[in-house]
Amino acid sequence: MTESQVCPQCGAVVGAGLLVCPSCQGLLEGAGGARDPGPAPAEPAAPPRSRERTTGRHPSAPVANPFSTELSRRLSRLAQWAEGAQSLGAELPRLPGWAEEAARTAPNPEPWAEVVRGIERIAQQRLTGAFEEWEKRSKGRLTRLEAYSVDSRLEREQIEEVLHAARTGDIPQALATFQQVDRVLTLKERHLDQAREELERVIALLKDMQALGVEVPQDPAEIADDLESELRAGKLASLKQQIRALRLGAVNRLKAGLPKYIAQYGDYLVDERTHGVATELEAIELARGAREFFHGHPEEGLRRLRALQQRHGLPPNRSGRSPSPRPH
Repeated sequence: MTESQVCPQCGAVVGAGLLVCPSCQGLLEGAGGARDPGPAPAEPAAPPRSRERTTGRHPSAPVANPFSTELSRRLSRLAQWAEGAQSLGAELPRLPGWAEEAARTAPNPEPWAEVVRGIERIAQQRLTGAFEEWEKRSKGRLTRLEAYSVDSRLEREQIEEVLHAARTGDIPQALATFQQVDRVLTLKERHLDQAREELERVIALLKDMQALGVEVPQDPAEIADDLESELRAGKLASLKQQIRALRLGAVNRLKAGLPKYIAQYGDYLVDERTHGVATELEAIELARGAREFFHGHPEEGLRRLRALQQRHGLPPNRSGRSPSPRPH
């Protein structure tokens, strides 16, 4: 073969050693004598890209569970129910942590969805039972308030609304109304209990004054009946005004009469001691009672003085009896 050759198909000059014409792709002489082998075979096609690569997603990336969002919403609702149930003294079932994680990643979430629905049904049943027990307790509280002429018609209606909402599945509404009713009942009971406590304290103050021989502004038994009538009638505002005025009058009487009593009782203890009776503890208690009174705690001061009198007795000039024989 010469250094160059001519293509018999197109007449192009090609280099020596070539078997195929670069211009027409025909076989040259000496390449098997074929005239026209046809078009050259196409290059093999590139392997198709996988679906993950074409979409830009890693093959091992987990697919998001559509139940995860719904699960979070339901578990959050169950947590709110459980928090509200604590005020009722009820304990609600909860989905364990491991089960929650399994439900979020499960390929088939429907079985876990049924588990959550079952927990919700049990929680609703327990809450309804707790509301029914609360209704019984609340009606007892209302009966006590109504005995003191406290209007409770609205609270009775709202209690029925709570039960209806719980039985029909509207737990958030039932919990909201329950908290409102319970707060109002507690507030009304607190006002009533405070009025009762103040009444009993001022009556006890008058009785202690009377027992110590200090003049009282009014007879304790009569004023107790009057104040009790006001309390039973539900007139808490006017009752508190009467109690404040009565206590102020009693304290003013005590400021005038108590120092004389304390001085006389101190002389009595000194006289007792001169006759050989140990009175050191009594003298300390007398001083404590006087200190409590003059430091702004008249009820506590009189309580101590009356307890001292009950243990050690009245001075002879106050008891009306003759002095007891003194040991020699």
